[in-house]
Amino acid sequence: MPATPNGRLASTSVPIHPDLAARWSPRAFDPDAVIAADQLIALLEAARWAASWGHRQPVRFVVGIRADETFTTLAGLLKRGNSYAQAASALILVCADEGEDERTALYAAVDAGAAIAQLTVEAVSRGLITHPMAGFDVDGAQAAFGIPDGVRPIAVVAVGTLGDYSVADPAIVERDSRARERLPLNQIAFGGRWGIPLG
Repeated sequence: MPATPNGRLASTSVPIHPDLAARWSPRAFDPDAVIAADQLIALLEAARWAASWGHRQPVRFVVGIRADETFTTLAGLLKRGNSYAQAASALILVCADEGEDERTALYAAVDAGAAIAQLTVEAVSRGLITHPMAGFDVDGAQAAFGIPDGVRPIAVVAVGTLGDYSVADPAIVERDSRARERLPLNQIAFGGRWGIPLG
């Protein structure tokens, strides 16, 4: 297992930006690490400046820092399989204002994904790790934080510092030791017609 956050670089057919290649989703967080306020703000700024369809800017964040009430509430909303995130330095609930129709709801979710992506890459650039999670109680989050109707909780992002795998739960070590894989480009990038590999 890696001793540093960028110890598991993606295998790419051509070089890509180092922070993109280094981004992965570890589950071993250092339970003693504290995130600096300026680091947390930088992650939110990176998310805020993600592309936004029609300039709607529908993405909102509920931010908890370890041991504060918001963090404790968010940690309690996570599904059992995501309990490792209780060791993170911060938990960020990402929400999207779905707007008035199906089209705006669709692109609000796209915007939320873009915001999460930029947040995670900014974290890598600062030596931090992140793990976005869909496994949480959506209805519970809406009730706990007074999230208005029409605003959908999308994901919780755990943020922190890479922990020590020598003392991590064996199940986490096993999952995080699996090979990093993605479908090859010739199966996902097409030219001319669907299914015809690009180039």
